[in-house]
Amino acid sequence: MSMMDPSEEFPEEDIQTIVKPAIAQLLNGESFKPSKVNDWCNTIIDTCLKELQSLSKPYKYVITCLIMQKNGGGMTTSAACYWDGGKDGKTRVPFENDTMNCIVTVYGLSVNIDTKDDEV
Repeated sequence: MSMMDPSEEFPEEDIQTIVKPAIAQLLNGESFKPSKVNDWCNTIIDTCLKELQSLSKPYKYVITCLIMQKNGGGMTTSAACYWDGGKDGKTRVPFENDTMNCIVTVYGLSVNIDTKDDEV
C-alpha cells in the first residue's frame, strides 16, 4: 500500500479555520429567526465551499449546515459513510449563541484513487 503525500491528507485544521469564522461572522449577535435560516445555511455553505476550493487539495467536499432554535429540546445528528478511512475524512464545527445552535459538517472525499500498481 502506498503512503499518502502529506500535502494530500484531509486538511481538518484548515477546514476548522475556514468554517469557524464563516459561522461566527454571520451568526454572532443574531437572534434565531426562522425566516432567515435558509439564507444563513446557504451563505455559510457557499462561503466555506469557496474557501475550501482555494486550498487546492485533491478532495470533493460535501457540506451540511444545521441551524436549530434553542428552546430546551434536544438535538441529535448522525452520519454513516462508506469510504477510504485513510484518505477521506470529515470534521464537525459546532456554534451556539443564546438563541440557536449551529452544526456545520464538512466531508472530504479524495479524488486520488489507488490503482493495483500503487499497492506493491
